[in-house]
Amino acid sequence: MTDYFAHATACIDPGAQIGEGTKIWHFSHVMPKAKIGKNCSLGQNVYVANNVVIGDGCKIQNNVSLYEGVILEDFVFCGPSMVFTNVYNPRSNISRKNEYQMSKVMRGATLGANCTIICGVTIGEYAFVGAGAVVKNDIKPYGLVVGVPARQIGWMSRYGEQLDLPLIGEAETFCPLSDERYVLVNDRCFVSKEKRS
Repeated sequence: MTDYFAHATACIDPGAQIGEGTKIWHFSHVMPKAKIGKNCSLGQNVYVANNVVIGDGCKIQNNVSLYEGVILEDFVFCGPSMVFTNVYNPRSNISRKNEYQMSKVMRGATLGANCTIICGVTIGEYAFVGAGAVVKNDIKPYGLVVGVPARQIGWMSRYGEQLDLPLIGEAETFCPLSDERYVLVNDRCFVSKEKRS
């Protein structure tokens, strides 16, 4: 008996590691060397390749493929039909399996619908990638990026609220939803334990 749920049409290959409370929906396929954490949700038609690692509490929406080289930390959100790549210059007649590049998505980040993550990048914790963006470079923690190619236009709180901070310099503000204090130092955003008094 398993501690996770898999729809009857899902294909879970023997050897796949799947955490308690995870739900895998219609027509999804999990390869034998994949590792999926606890309390995740994999929507319809999700593919998880060998050696992919998915942390706890992740939500992978419909039609997402996680190819070898992808690592998701805890509580990552992958929007519908977003895309990961794992080879920078693929050709159908040239094998490049030894050239896979790792893409790492840090804790709490959001990858919007139909965005594309070019292999070899790191998406910082709680970063937010807008729908349809094409990410070619690393994204700072809490960074908000949009466009093709993706460029940073702001900062996001852990609660998914845009923060009133400049892109560079030093400043501070509060999340409008949680009242958590955010500080910008040396062009990096940090959350503080202090709340609005």
